[in-house]
Amino acid sequence: MSATLSLPGRGAFPFSLLSGGLGGALLALALLGGGYALVAQVAGERGIAPTAASSDIEVRGISVDVQGKSAEDARANGWREAVRQGWAKLKGPKLSDGQLDGLISAVVIERERLGPRRYIATLGVIFDRQRAGSYLGGKSQISRSAPLLLIPVMESGGAFVTFEQRNPWQRAWAEFNPGTSRIDYVRLSGAGGDSLLVNFGQANRRSRAWWRSTLDQYGATDALMAFARIDHQFPGGPVSGTFTARYGPDSRPLETFTLKADGPEAVPAMLAQAVARMDGVFAAALADGKLRPDPTLRLGLGGEADPAIQRLIEIGRAIRARDAAAAQRAAALAAGTAEAGDALPTTCTEPAEAPVRVITVQFATPDGGAFDGALGAVRGAAGVRAVGVTSTAIGGTSVMAVSFAGSLEELAAVLEARGFAVRRGANALAISR
Repeated sequence: MSATLSLPGRGAFPFSLLSGGLGGALLALALLGGGYALVAQVAGERGIAPTAASSDIEVRGISVDVQGKSAEDARANGWREAVRQGWAKLKGPKLSDGQLDGLISAVVIERERLGPRRYIATLGVIFDRQRAGSYLGGKSQISRSAPLLLIPVMESGGAFVTFEQRNPWQRAWAEFNPGTSRIDYVRLSGAGGDSLLVNFGQANRRSRAWWRSTLDQYGATDALMAFARIDHQFPGGPVSGTFTARYGPDSRPLETFTLKADGPEAVPAMLAQAVARMDGVFAAALADGKLRPDPTLRLGLGGEADPAIQRLIEIGRAIRARDAAAAQRAAALAAGTAEAGDALPTTCTEPAEAPVRVITVQFATPDGGAFDGALGAVRGAAGVRAVGVTSTAIGGTSVMAVSFAGSLEELAAVLEARGFAVRRGANALAISR
């Protein structure tokens, strides 16, 4: 049997930043004799890249206990038996060993013990989706969700951790293969700036402006939260885990379940089981229509508004047109122009709007409140049709793209009327309070 041995990688991705200003500060401290060490918040070994990111079909946890003429023959028999069992778990049609050999892309060794003529192991088998899909039919071709950002949060000893440091819950999700899942997970490695943008605070944030900016960074449409609480009864004793699946920027709960492990050495297996079960929870929520796109995450980014919101906008425009027509008739009657009043139409059409153009606006964001305040003020300005954040820099200057029905000068005047100090540039504005 032709098989490829695949072992999960456990690479580390240290990340550090040293700007000119930081280098100058370090030099100043050294000259002053200060015994200080400045460590960047994103430094350290925190990244765990997904080790099973393919779209192939994986079956894990297959136990084999076989014998052979030699150790090598026993292992080959064990792998062949694992392939048969894996194919049976997928409910595929009956195929010969030669046909199955052509469908597999890897055999993953989870645990194994090798004797002179005996092979005992727990294995995983990965089937190539393109080759095996024709035998599995519709099950392998099932439609998947939109890209959803996964935020794994682990609670242990009262501390909540996502990507701030490596943890077993993050590793369990990194080793999970979503090839057979209906959910299109956007899984982060946790290296670099991931620990700053996506952390426990983000999972509890309600600001749509923050969510839109974060999801846009990773090409996701919405978010999934996977919470895990680990409780040790006593050192070296049984371990219980409480797992909660949540969805969306409002962190809506989907399901909570509990698993137990006999000891610390069995925790990785418990977490792998929890990941598989939580994937089933997310898939069931998708089938039930609970994972619907949140319209508040798409407004202002060029997407279509929710039909209910669009209807409210249309009603508002109709009321405004009716009031304008009534005011025009009243003005004509007050002026004593009865003929003009008789000739006035009973309805009034809104004048054509000015062409909509996209204008770049830079805005100072010393903190999160200033970020939200500036976005809300610009969105509420007259003539603004859409606002999209193109760059977020808390403590510096962020950038937004504003779709405005009018000219650059008209937008500047509108923003000045809302209390902003405005500086003009080439198809760009810089605003501050």
